[in-house]
Amino acid sequence: MMILLFWLLALSLFAAVTFIGRRLGLIPIVSQLLLATFGLPLLMFFWVEPHWQLSGAALIAPTWLKTLYGLSFALLLGQILGDVIDLKPERQSLKIALPSFAVPFACGLACAAWLLPPQPWLNSLALGLVFAITAIPVLYLYLRHIDYPPAATRRLVQAAILIDLACWTLFGLGQGSLKPLSLLLPLACAGLPWLLHAIGLRTPWVYGLVFFVLLFIAEHYRLNALLVGIGYLLCLGWLKVPLRLPIKPEWLLRVQTAVAIPLVLTFGIVQIDLHQALQHLEAWQFAALLLLPIVSKLLGNWLGLRWAGPSFAGASRWRESLLMNIRGLSEIIFLNLLLQQDLISPALYFALMIMGLCATLMPALAGFHRRPSPYSEPARRPHAEQ
Repeated sequence: MMILLFWLLALSLFAAVTFIGRRLGLIPIVSQLLLATFGLPLLMFFWVEPHWQLSGAALIAPTWLKTLYGLSFALLLGQILGDVIDLKPERQSLKIALPSFAVPFACGLACAAWLLPPQPWLNSLALGLVFAITAIPVLYLYLRHIDYPPAATRRLVQAAILIDLACWTLFGLGQGSLKPLSLLLPLACAGLPWLLHAIGLRTPWVYGLVFFVLLFIAEHYRLNALLVGIGYLLCLGWLKVPLRLPIKPEWLLRVQTAVAIPLVLTFGIVQIDLHQALQHLEAWQFAALLLLPIVSKLLGNWLGLRWAGPSFAGASRWRESLLMNIRGLSEIIFLNLLLQQDLISPALYFALMIMGLCATLMPALAGFHRRPSPYSEPARRPHAEQ
């Protein structure tokens, strides 16, 4: 009963901060990240653990909760992969994406060797990818709000898609390379569109429904969800079948904002023992994990934008570098994936979550924080609203 009460309280808090944030003109993910990074750890530290005697492990133990988390995870990962895979890259976007990925990725690999104890290469790879990732949906929301020129918006969002595609693909291949036999089942699941197409199914929403069911099954049984998702969408692209979600876009946005994002955020945060997390990182390590991903990403963005040239007369390279540094939802999902697979420690998870919050807030502090209007539909493509 106490566990159910906690989760109802957590969802209510997210609903409250989202409502207040909208009143203040904030994008929901910014308000939710603030609560997740600062409010939830304090709630666990001062109230839930000492008074309710509930640990993070107990809070995520119920089967019904793990099922709900799996559904939320599949929904969010599916949308991100759908954004990533639907791409016709332009040359200027590629010029932006290459340094914007390579510089922070190299910095992340160096930090893994410098800051952390000796660890497997996949752990170091994962940290480098966390340094490099950019959040597509939040970036597009910011660009849409400030009425950025359409061509410049498309260029920046496509660069972000290329970066995320590189991150998800490299991590998926890295996982699979450790256990080649474990690739067979995910690849078989990814090839399911060919079977559906062969038996005559042509309805796009059926393919979309199967896509999310497969992501849920992969998460639940600890299969390689990334290879399942990316492979499945590549098959859809080859067959020229568009990805259509089985629910309306406006309902999808409401479910994401009210349930999926709060649940995924809380699921990760409550697993952190704040006492231990603060003891396992020295102050200089914490500062390095906060500053180096942001600085290296800004440098890579700046180099890429300089290489590509201005998108329009008067374009600010510094402003666009800040926008391309947004982390948001993409990093949340990635961090949760790494934490579940023990590729990062809870202390590292907490530090990188705060880094992602700071990076996402930087454009807001620079004045790009107001909620776009209309806000009835989520941003998913650079050329259309979801």
